[in-house]
Amino acid sequence: MAEMMEAIDSQFDQLLPVPEDQRARLYAAMRHSAIGGGKRLRPLLVKASCDLFNVAYESAVRTGLAVECIHVYSLIHDDLPAMDNDDMRRGKPTVHRAFDEATAILAGDCLHDLAFAVLADERTHPDPFARIDLVRALALSSGPAGMAGGQMMDLTAETTPFDLPTVTRMQQLKTGALIDFCVEAGAILARVPEDKRVGLRGYARDLGLAFQIADDLLDVEGDAAVTGKAVGKDAAAGKATFVSLMGLPQAREQAELLVAQAKAHLHAFGSEADLLREIADFAIRRKH
Repeated sequence: MAEMMEAIDSQFDQLLPVPEDQRARLYAAMRHSAIGGGKRLRPLLVKASCDLFNVAYESAVRTGLAVECIHVYSLIHDDLPAMDNDDMRRGKPTVHRAFDEATAILAGDCLHDLAFAVLADERTHPDPFARIDLVRALALSSGPAGMAGGQMMDLTAETTPFDLPTVTRMQQLKTGALIDFCVEAGAILARVPEDKRVGLRGYARDLGLAFQIADDLLDVEGDAAVTGKAVGKDAAAGKATFVSLMGLPQAREQAELLVAQAKAHLHAFGSEADLLREIADFAIRRKH
């Protein structure tokens, strides 16, 4: 994880030099949000997926960078007053607090665009068919049928009662869809046929739900000084979560069960899948 954090920060540093013109504030805002902090769990998942198929390291890092661009843009926009109205993210002021709302919106927009520019570059993969498959998969995972659609459901959660199936569906889109992409990215880069990806999809599905339950537990039990963001917000907003619907003991038990299931989906792989297995365990034991 430390290696991936350093690699992603280095990539962002190279891609986002601050120009000496009127765009300087925009670039500074992008750097503020993208460099430093964050677990880089999604790029690490991409790397772990690529390890299964001996995909080149540069391809893995650049694909992970594209995912992190999408993730960071979503955090910038989620933190805005029109959405979650948060003041802190990754232990520092959110972009709209450190700069202003208009700059934050543009910074998020630009990081979204940067993700697809990175994937379309031949340095990510020499095969244009692999690159376009990556672009399509990331677009689907981050759009209305994925992350953004889940965020729309989340916005309605404050005024609409959600039952457990609805919360599960929301989190499969909001959190799970991008994780699905990360886990499948190695197979896309290696040109593995669709019917050979069933186990990876099962792993990603269960990992995504376990990861979100862990987030819900941290929102109830976590320390803001450790998590780097506000806690207790879901309960204050009256949102249904896995914890509020299942209770703390059952939510923990369900997360453990999902991790076990996720690892079981990797039965066709040997030691090359150990990093994926370790990530699954980390997902529910993390403190931030």
